[in-house]
Amino acid sequence: MPEPRKGFRTPTALPAAVAAAVALTLAAPLAPSATATTPARPAAAAPGAAAPGAGTTLIYDKNPSAPTDSRLSVYRDGKLQATYRAGSGIGVKDDCARNKGWMPDGNWRIKLKSRTYDGNVIKGHAVYLQDMKCSKGTVTRTEMFLHSEMNRDGSSGRSEARRWDGPSDYRSNGCVKLNPTDIKKMFRLLDRIGWPTHLRVVP
Repeated sequence: MPEPRKGFRTPTALPAAVAAAVALTLAAPLAPSATATTPARPAAAAPGAAAPGAGTTLIYDKNPSAPTDSRLSVYRDGKLQATYRAGSGIGVKDDCARNKGWMPDGNWRIKLKSRTYDGNVIKGHAVYLQDMKCSKGTVTRTEMFLHSEMNRDGSSGRSEARRWDGPSDYRSNGCVKLNPTDIKKMFRLLDRIGWPTHLRVVP
């Protein structure tokens, strides 16, 4: 897991702002989503995976000072389980900027999770999210994922889109992006403690 950067809040107990996000995540009804492209060949659930966890919360805490150096945290019953470095967008903080702005704040319903996702661009470990309008309501952000850069089987590929080269790869078209090691750790953790129904994105 990456070391937390200087000045960035890394909670050991649940801070007030995140506690509010946890409460909203657990209480929120499933939001209606716009029609999205049918995901490509999702994998079956892992054998022995835990049932969806009502007490599990996944929170993406955006860093305005460095959007590609934000944090994705997993909580279980209000207790921090893990924190990973993650990025969204290419450094643009306008969430209505399609294909370059960071992810809009809100409660994103998880539509699908797969270790062997086989999309045209995204491969391997991926979490597919609902569509959602941006903060101004002018653009609907679609094809939003938590993902990394890898081959479908989780291995590192030869092309730039299939291999992780370093910090510059936290940049994305708006999806939340983790390095391959961390997204695999996150999948193992959530399989064990239970998957949330939503990703909560907070400023």
